Amino acid sequence: MRCPSRAADGRGIMTHILIIGGSDAGVSAGLRARHVDPSVETTVVAADAFPNYSICGIPYHISGDVPDWRNLAHRTRDDLEHAGLRLLLDTRARHIDPTSRTVTVSGPGGRDEELRYDRLIIGTGAVPVRPPIAGLHELTPADGVHLLHTMDDTLSLAETLQRGPESALIVGAGYIGLEMAEALHARGLQVTVVEQIPQVLGTVDPQLATLVADELTRHGVRVVTDTTVTEVAREGGRLKVTGHSTNQLGDSGSFSQITDVVLVVVGVRPDTALAQTAGVRLRVRGAIAVDRHMRTGVPDVYAAGDCVHTYHRLLDTNTYLPLGSTSHKQGRVAGENATGGDRQFAGSLGTQAVKVFDLVAARTGLRDADAREHGFDPATHVARVDDHKAYYPRAKPVTIAITGDQRSGQLLGAQLVGHRDTAVATRVDIYAGALHHRMTVDALTDLDLSYTPPLGSPWDAVQTAAQRWVSARTADLP
Repeated sequence: MRCPSRAADGRGIMTHILIIGGSDAGVSAGLRARHVDPSVETTVVAADAFPNYSICGIPYHISGDVPDWRNLAHRTRDDLEHAGLRLLLDTRARHIDPTSRTVTVSGPGGRDEELRYDRLIIGTGAVPVRPPIAGLHELTPADGVHLLHTMDDTLSLAETLQRGPESALIVGAGYIGLEMAEALHARGLQVTVVEQIPQVLGTVDPQLATLVADELTRHGVRVVTDTTVTEVAREGGRLKVTGHSTNQLGDSGSFSQITDVVLVVVGVRPDTALAQTAGVRLRVRGAIAVDRHMRTGVPDVYAAGDCVHTYHRLLDTNTYLPLGSTSHKQGRVAGENATGGDRQFAGSLGTQAVKVFDLVAARTGLRDADAREHGFDPATHVARVDDHKAYYPRAKPVTIAITGDQRSGQLLGAQLVGHRDTAVATRVDIYAGALHHRMTVDALTDLDLSYTPPLGSPWDAVQTAAQRWVSARTADLP
């Protein structure tokens, strides 16, 4: 039995915080706990050998922008250990016994051991969704079929690419799918992206998604929407992908393509198998139920990251938003509270951004359908605004969709698409800040934003779009 050493405090016992999961939430929790109370002993159990690696950075290693995969580490192992975290790598947690306050783990040698804890933080993250595609479970990376979620997956895909494939087909046109389309294109492959719904990037409205699809097409990526992949099979040393499609008129057809590599990235689901052994409750989309202090309801057991549901600040309810930025914040809250703190998670707004070749798409808050479902009376207005004064060279347009409540004028959400030089990711953050403080759309006009002609206008693009939403709302009022 591996029992952490106990150092004397006022009562002669050191608090031991055990963290399951070595990614964003787990490591953030450990670092925060050590910062708040350097006397606590903190152990991090990681199922692989890559603690605190940036999963979001995987496409940029595949593309070659980050040649050495080791540079994807937020912090090195030495950094973490220097900060006071005890790391147990290649160690998988199997069972939690909250009565005895122990966790059964299997180490690199495969032998089961028990770790004791005073406070436990579960940060097991998520696992990739495996859609019902015939052949997906039988074929392996050696055949050229990959799921992409971990560093092991990344190294496996990199090995496949070293064999010199000429083409790749990506199932899924979400954030990772589009980033990987660019990455594989940069490696010289002919890339096809297949998406089941009628558009790429389903988190933005169709009008903005069309701009992203056009950017993919402009760079030679084939975009296939309204198509469900049903089978992947080996054929003549390559891979045959088949499926069926349905257009907007309801007409159906077949889809078939021969390729060298198949990458399936259709989303994730919370990894809760371990947590359930402790008797925790599951709620939204099967994620672990936590309060805003990241407590699970089981005494002295906290959870954070992609395995838990997320408090939505605007809706004042819980949802499932597996985002790296959210995981860091939740982990920080869990770590502080595990040392006796009283910090609340402020909530998420689903703020996201993605670069697709020379274009950036970003969103925050609610779209019409989500807002209407939760009792708002939403209206969305789309504006096309220059990123800086047009008389200064190289001004570029930004397409901005603002969603607000027609009754109260409250800002509900924003979506932006523009060239990578137009500061789309920064501008969406202005909307996110306004949403955080529950501002009205009109109040955006009063923000004291910076101005210089090469970078902006006296009324920034975010404010001009807001003014146009207010004008449209006023025109529609009786």
